[in-house]
Amino acid sequence: MELPPDATRTDTPINWAAHGLNPPRREPAANGVMLSVWDEGPQDGPSPPLVLLHGFPEAGFSWRHQIRALSAAGLRVIAMDQRGYGLSDSPGRVEDFDIAALCADVIALLDARGIAQAVMVGHDWGGLVAWALATRHPDRVAGVIALNTPYTKHAPADPISLYRKRFGPDHYIVFFQQPGQAEAVLEADLARTFGFYLRRAGASLGELAPAPGAGSGPPPLARMLAAFEPHGRTDTLLSPQELAVYLALYGRSGFRGPVNWYRNFTRNWQLSAGIADHVAQPALMIMAEHDGVLPPSATMGMEKYVPDLDRHLIANCGHWTQQEQPEAVNSAILAWIARRFGSRTG
Repeated sequence: MELPPDATRTDTPINWAAHGLNPPRREPAANGVMLSVWDEGPQDGPSPPLVLLHGFPEAGFSWRHQIRALSAAGLRVIAMDQRGYGLSDSPGRVEDFDIAALCADVIALLDARGIAQAVMVGHDWGGLVAWALATRHPDRVAGVIALNTPYTKHAPADPISLYRKRFGPDHYIVFFQQPGQAEAVLEADLARTFGFYLRRAGASLGELAPAPGAGSGPPPLARMLAAFEPHGRTDTLLSPQELAVYLALYGRSGFRGPVNWYRNFTRNWQLSAGIADHVAQPALMIMAEHDGVLPPSATMGMEKYVPDLDRHLIANCGHWTQQEQPEAVNSAILAWIARRFGSRTG
């Protein structure tokens, strides 16, 4: 599904109250893009606001447990469907989803609220945005909380070339570079797609790595989805009501915008040349014990680039950390904010 850049999707039938949320508001961000935003909690709390940045294939709704709990604990929480996702706008060009644009959206939301600094909380792709904000807009970032996504230094070569050389053309990130093909596979059966992705500990995008000697035929993503049976599983992460929200959101947005984030790997690498590999702000690295996509081992050596770093491991947890173990994530965030910024939460 491709929506025109100026599409508005405010007539969604989602019952947000059933999930303990107020309806999000649509408001302008960078370059006229309208984003669907939650802004909850006191505006004059003792610690900086938190900006929650989701990953793929999620939405602002992935932070529902944090929006409720952290705002109730006295923190101001700003979460959104990032551009291309959910009820937010999906511009028409691939380059409209580069890292500069993604960061500009966050800065625009802070500017509109008169917020000088915020703590950036990012999961998966949202973690990449959080780290990029810390290095590109250091004066606007009070701290970084990364869920699963480590800070990594600027790659020595184009990342897509490195992926293609190491994993071949069937690796899902390489496959995502082909316009239209990934969208067709992912949108063919949304319930199957989200049943496949959003599973508890053990589910991994690593399943999409091509098997040795796989040869020709449909790409691994298509094969895995075709073989996946979402019904009657014990590793299902979402309740039927939560799944219905994702189906409603992606039924409107489609996957073009989300996959376009991946199509900017090369551009982002080019745009990041010359930016120092150093995060001066305090940071918390929340790791998930059983994440097969971004394992705790991927965070080793981060202190070289993020010297003021704390670590916290969430046990018995897979990749979808804030949805799979929300109480543990909320506790870790509240404890770190209280220690680092003196917030009287609870």
